Amino acid sequence: MSASPHEGHGDLLVEVRDLVKHFPIRSGLLQRQVGAVQAVDGVSFDIFRGETLGLVGESGCGKSTTARLLTRLLDPTAGSISFGGRDIAGMSRRELKPLRRDMQMVFQDPYSSLNPRKTVGSIISEPFIIHEVEKDKAKRKLRVQGLMEQVGLNPEHYNRYPHEFSGGQRQRIGVARAIALKPKMIVADEPVSALDVSIQAQILNLLRDLQADLDLTLVFIAHDLSVVRHMCDRVAVMYLGKIVELAGADELYAAPRHPYTGALLSAVPVPDPAKARASKRQILGGDVPSPSNPPSACRFHTRCPKFVPGHCDVEEPLLDEKAPNDLAACHYPLTDEELASDAIQTAG
Repeated sequence: MSASPHEGHGDLLVEVRDLVKHFPIRSGLLQRQVGAVQAVDGVSFDIFRGETLGLVGESGCGKSTTARLLTRLLDPTAGSISFGGRDIAGMSRRELKPLRRDMQMVFQDPYSSLNPRKTVGSIISEPFIIHEVEKDKAKRKLRVQGLMEQVGLNPEHYNRYPHEFSGGQRQRIGVARAIALKPKMIVADEPVSALDVSIQAQILNLLRDLQADLDLTLVFIAHDLSVVRHMCDRVAVMYLGKIVELAGADELYAAPRHPYTGALLSAVPVPDPAKARASKRQILGGDVPSPSNPPSACRFHTRCPKFVPGHCDVEEPLLDEKAPNDLAACHYPLTDEELASDAIQTAG
């Protein structure tokens, strides 16, 4: 079984296998470990050069933790992360430093990801200084101003501070910093969720243009499914630290196979009032279980409309192919007939 449906993509850039990240829960005077938050628990997938892979799911499902593991901002509890053929999961900070040029991150909140005490020029210059790429100050300033222009900022604002910019402009500063060293991969962790709706499309289009111009590979994390469809070639759906479906974007939106994916898509607002009235919403019952005490076997079985006692709560489903170019971890995946009868409406 492949960890990724693969049709028409480039060479393999990242290979993630059985990735685990547990955060210890400590209590008492001696701070003994009494449990663990299972933020990411046995995740496997591939990322191909030049593609955009989306990670989606509800808050707390493990998307951002996965992003930080991919860039080694967090150390994994177990599993492997192969980047360009090298396993980076167990590398020291010193060993990782040369590889950091090839993997960069755009953070969710442009208000907290930029140092308010530094000028924009200084912020974007940091990658050059840390990696000793451009030691000449005059040449470095020209390169930084070129980056500012490339992301749609006025180069004359080189000496301004972050508080003098709008939210969208601050995110452009973060993007300029991320592309400064011409990385191979950028992980964008909900890069537009903190921005006004009117600005979101501008940042998304900027990322797509930069991807084409710089031959970038993108990992795009979001909870807005309409944004993901616009941006991504393939989509991985996460629930409670597990990938429950991994498919090409077209296949996922046309015919989701996991009941959780179907419920997410049915919740997407439909612009046409007539279609909205005709569509049948899949309302999930109950609350999301705690990641410190997840359900046994299939973690979705406590909320699943297709739950079968004695099977779904006993045997964990494997992530395998349920339809062409579509992997799902479900004992009873959605059928074409169910999809038609449920009239799942997807964002256009």
